[in-house]
Amino acid sequence: MIVKINDAIKRYQNDVLALDYLNLEIKKGEVVGLLGPNGAGKTTAINAIVGLLDLDEGELLVFGESQNTKNRPLKKRLGLVTQELTIYEELSAYENLRFFGSLYGLKGEQLEKRIIEVAKLIGLESRLKDVPKHYSGGMKRRLNIGCALLHKPELIIMDEPTVGIDPQSRNYILEFVKALAKDTDTSIIYTSHYIEEVQAISDRVYIIDQGHIIADGTVQSLIEKMKGDQITQITVKSPSKKSVETLKAMPDVKEVSLVENTYQIVLETGVSMLDKLLALLSSETILNVKNDEANLEDVFLMLTGKTLRDGGAHD
Repeated sequence: MIVKINDAIKRYQNDVLALDYLNLEIKKGEVVGLLGPNGAGKTTAINAIVGLLDLDEGELLVFGESQNTKNRPLKKRLGLVTQELTIYEELSAYENLRFFGSLYGLKGEQLEKRIIEVAKLIGLESRLKDVPKHYSGGMKRRLNIGCALLHKPELIIMDEPTVGIDPQSRNYILEFVKALAKDTDTSIIYTSHYIEEVQAISDRVYIIDQGHIIADGTVQSLIEKMKGDQITQITVKSPSKKSVETLKAMPDVKEVSLVENTYQIVLETGVSMLDKLLALLSSETILNVKNDEANLEDVFLMLTGKTLRDGGAHD
């Protein structure tokens, strides 16, 4: 077991509960997706795992050792890829890799060899002399990841590693993450506001909301919970919370959530009631109607009733 969290509690000022009896496990060599709306507790959990903050209550073990802000040796076995770029844009890519490698105690021939290895991994071996300010957004992200890999961490936390980049660069990073876990047995925690990314690369997924885990399992097992259900999405100009309650009260409707201007309606298998749904919403200007098979985003929306971009005080 690489990470084991038991009944973790973390409070902030004014007794705001960021983690509320959180339980989570990560095994060697697996990619674990961590999904939750803003304010759910994702960043707090990550900061505790990497030793940037202490829990108020509960147990946190990393590599079988108790993790806290004073356990410096444990931190050297971790890699953290942050949402914010942490590279120096005025230094060359080589100088960036050399600097971050030296922070982890690498030096001499060992450091030089590792820089070349990492540059090949992230596809920047021909651009090492260039400064990142001349890189594309995707190349900067790849260098940012490379700086966290130099010391061969056994656990890598990737917090929104694809923010603001083009689809081609995003696909490169996703394929890289999958290959890294498979080829090196590295464990990876991956968070993203793009649910399709988590669905594409994760061996298991934890969905966190209000400081605790509300669902976990493989992508397929989570989707199986909704297998056979019909997902009807009705987008209107001016939605109403009152309509949500009225829809929920209808026979054969299993769940309803409102996401921005769209009613997400889960119906029993084989039930045809689109005409009734549209009639109920006839007083609202209907802009679009769509029926889909369930995917991980549907599971997330039905469990949390929120999008990943909803606001929150503490993440």
